[in-house]
Amino acid sequence: MSGDNVYEALTADGTGDARWAFGTGFSDPLEGVEMTPAGDDLAAYCLMLGDDALIMSHRLQEWVTRAPELEDEVAIANIALDLLGQARLLLARTGRDEDELAFARDAGEFRNVRLAELPNGDFAELVVRLLIFSTWRLAVVSRLRGSSDPVLAAIAAKAVKELAYHRDYAARWAVRLGDGTEESRRRMLDALDERWPYVADLFAADPVERGPFAVDPASVRPEFDQVVGEVLGRATLAVPASGGEPAARGTRTGALAPLLEEMQGVARTLPGATW
Repeated sequence: MSGDNVYEALTADGTGDARWAFGTGFSDPLEGVEMTPAGDDLAAYCLMLGDDALIMSHRLQEWVTRAPELEDEVAIANIALDLLGQARLLLARTGRDEDELAFARDAGEFRNVRLAELPNGDFAELVVRLLIFSTWRLAVVSRLRGSSDPVLAAIAAKAVKELAYHRDYAARWAVRLGDGTEESRRRMLDALDERWPYVADLFAADPVERGPFAVDPASVRPEFDQVVGEVLGRATLAVPASGGEPAARGTRTGALAPLLEEMQGVARTLPGATW
């Protein structure tokens, strides 16, 4: 192997696998899983889960070069890549082209929860949003390992390991900031006040979430409340009193269109380009 080719070095195990830029694992979670066609409801469900991961991933990617420490720069980037990997698998499961779904839809066609698309705030906001999002998503995805769709079950089995780390990362920072200085505590309280009104959305079931392949999000609310309550308790922070009124899937905040303008800019400027 020549030492002047970085791609050769990255695939020096002899497998020729160059998927090093997508998520944390190189193994194919769908190896050996029968790829049956997805029906309309299953495709709609995977689109929702995929959009959640895709949009949250982009918001996390916006933190690159902005994190307080290099270690956190790497951690946040890896979390974003994990979610991007989940998004690719889930969008592909719809039976449509994943790139088309990511780069050719307008804001009104996306099905992500509002929490994922909100503009970034300070680091405390990142911690609060990631704690809420990862705790909820881990609870849902853990149960999806028993999905009647073997493909979705296989995707969930891989995602559980990633999401457990995401939740742990956010929880450790929540305790550190909440039980830290007066300023860090104030910022955590402000972030909770700003983001908690979007919690109710996470547990409002869409009709497709009641299918045999899905998980009713309302069923994971007790686990969410227990985990978040324990983390905030250790952080000496109170759980906000109200979660706000739930909004249906597909409800937009106005923050998604500018996000998509940036995320889709190259693909729309150079349609069909490859590199």
